[in-house]
Amino acid sequence: MNVYSEITSLKKRIKSFNKGITIGFVPTMGALHQGHLSLIKKAIKENDVVVVSIFVNPTQFDKKEDLENYPNTLDNDLLLLKAINCDIVFTPNAKEIYGKNEVSEDFNFDGLEFQMEGKFRKGHFNGVATIVKRLFEIVTPTNAYFGEKDFQQLQIIKKLVVKQNLNVTIIGCEIFRESDGLAMSSRNVRLSKTQRSAAPFIYKTLLKAKKIFGTKNADKVMNWVENEFKNHPILKLEYFEIADEKTLKPTKKVISGEKYRAFIAVFAGEIRLIDNISL
Repeated sequence: MNVYSEITSLKKRIKSFNKGITIGFVPTMGALHQGHLSLIKKAIKENDVVVVSIFVNPTQFDKKEDLENYPNTLDNDLLLLKAINCDIVFTPNAKEIYGKNEVSEDFNFDGLEFQMEGKFRKGHFNGVATIVKRLFEIVTPTNAYFGEKDFQQLQIIKKLVVKQNLNVTIIGCEIFRESDGLAMSSRNVRLSKTQRSAAPFIYKTLLKAKKIFGTKNADKVMNWVENEFKNHPILKLEYFEIADEKTLKPTKKVISGEKYRAFIAVFAGEIRLIDNISL
């Protein structure tokens, strides 16, 4: 496994590959868990060479304290990647990526960026798109892998590829869950024991909402979910939305043949957890 922290060194290595070699790419912010590893293992199966980036991107954090509190487990991350035979790891710092100017580009994603997460995290998706575009330019992957836990992000990256005419295939991968249903996230390690024991309630609520969605309209499902969280002693609901998978716009009326998904964001103390489920 080769580890590079400089763009020039990584590009030189990538240029050395024979023509026709497929490159799988998994961008991460580190603090790797089994969810990340499931993406990387899929990339290894489907490509000749796999590159994983570890970079905590400052421009996608709307709160400075979230950036400062993001876990840094680089040594352990590298051990995990070596154990599954990852080929290349890219570990740049902010100066290597942004120089002296840590500023996001402005993008238009046809309204995808204004739904759900976009309402609560100002500038977040401009930051995400800026770093993903930059990494694509550096790594030049054939295929790039993203988890469906961040489904809105996945749709925005697909839109980015179309709008910027980028030569990469985006592959979405199923949410990887703990045995009790909690969606795996690097933030989970920050949960207290009490918060961690309460957190599976999020996925259980989504499963019940999916059942109710088969018999009730979207407004009634939303009201039911809001009531479920109203008196919860640990978890505070930020939002629950039922939206069209393509446009991410909230839906009131179900149209036959369209795909819908339920999205949720919940606070456990100061720790924000997101999840979603196909309906």
